[in-house]
Amino acid sequence: MSQKIFIKTFGCQMNEYDSNRIIDSVKKIGFNKTENLDEATCFLLNTCHIRDKAKEKVYHEIGRVKKSFRYKKKPFVIITGCVAQAENEEMIKREPYIDLVIGPQAYHKLNDKIEEFLDNQKKISETEFEADIKFDYLSKIKNSSGKISSFLTIQEGCDKFCNFCVVPFTRGPEYSRPFNEIINEAKMLVSNGAKEITLLGQNVNAYEYENYRLSNLIYEIEKIPEILRIRYMTSHPNDMTNDLIEIYKTSEKLMPLIHLPVQSGSDKVLNLMNRKHIVKDYLRIHEQLKKINPSIKFSSDFIVAYPGEDEKDHQDTLELIKNIKFINSYSFIFSPRPGTTASNLELIDRKTSLERLEVVQNELFKNQIEMNKSLENEEINVLVENKSNKIPKLFGRSEHMTSVIFDGNDEDIGKIIKVRIKDSNRNTLFGERVEKSRLRVA
Repeated sequence: MSQKIFIKTFGCQMNEYDSNRIIDSVKKIGFNKTENLDEATCFLLNTCHIRDKAKEKVYHEIGRVKKSFRYKKKPFVIITGCVAQAENEEMIKREPYIDLVIGPQAYHKLNDKIEEFLDNQKKISETEFEADIKFDYLSKIKNSSGKISSFLTIQEGCDKFCNFCVVPFTRGPEYSRPFNEIINEAKMLVSNGAKEITLLGQNVNAYEYENYRLSNLIYEIEKIPEILRIRYMTSHPNDMTNDLIEIYKTSEKLMPLIHLPVQSGSDKVLNLMNRKHIVKDYLRIHEQLKKINPSIKFSSDFIVAYPGEDEKDHQDTLELIKNIKFINSYSFIFSPRPGTTASNLELIDRKTSLERLEVVQNELFKNQIEMNKSLENEEINVLVENKSNKIPKLFGRSEHMTSVIFDGNDEDIGKIIKVRIKDSNRNTLFGERVEKSRLRVA
């Protein structure tokens, strides 16, 4: 019997990748994706546990679904992702509307669990850590993602155990997928039309399979002619090894934007966080990469008002931001996650936390604005991804991952073209296609 499944995804790019692979899997048992919740026979919520009030967002969404189906047959409700892993059976106890809870390392069991529920209507929770079995299963199913810029998970889990982070508990220990399995999936994405691949992992630069590291993967994927650009995220400073740094000397397809979370500019706070690196380490990596390629830019993550952070620590973070000039960074006030070491620490008062966040974000936003302003009246390379949903223009991204909206031709989709930037705001560049006749001859 054909079923229609509606998926809503919260959180990181890895969750987006997971949602796409879930769709690929459930097609085998007759579930087809719908963008219309009202016609869904199955509602799946893929959750994230990183941000504040993540658990409550789940119950809010379930309430919305209840309201939509008040006078219709109830859909089959599945919760996946990191909240599912962290809360497991408690979710079913709290909200009987939920039918199946399945953690991110058990997606290879999803089809069997769905059929089991449909047969006996007994609620199920499945949260075992089996990353190797999961990826072996998914590798046998065609990845149907047809995006110009596609995600490819190469590594999951984390062994760092930062005091604020739930990832080791929701995604398990670090696991690196087999090298050839990743290359085969990259080629599969290319056959679907991918021109850019972003390699994903909770600690993507910790990738290590047999004698292969992330640098080896980049070299191999670069050999695929149809791939025009390669990116990776998210990294840890302790795993920015020399082989990965050195690849920026020779790679022609690896983009010059490095997302490298630092979290704080204070060594004292980094120690409290159990980050296992210091600011000097971060500055050394920055200096090495800028020597290799001055056009390399950094983006990062910042936790503001971490317990124990004082005014000097706050100023140290601002100093680092001014020094590195991060672009496209993420910053949030610390919020405790149940089960982590930091969950019971005394919080900094809300007023001080908000004030510090505003100062940090203003400095980060200033960097973005200045970076984008510097590109006005310049010609830049843009990988064209699609047509804009809101206006009759094309959408693409610069080498530094900035959104670009411009006048162009439909046949440019999937190509790297020159765009002259005419205007900008904090998040977006606006321009026009540079006609071939105007391009400078090398």
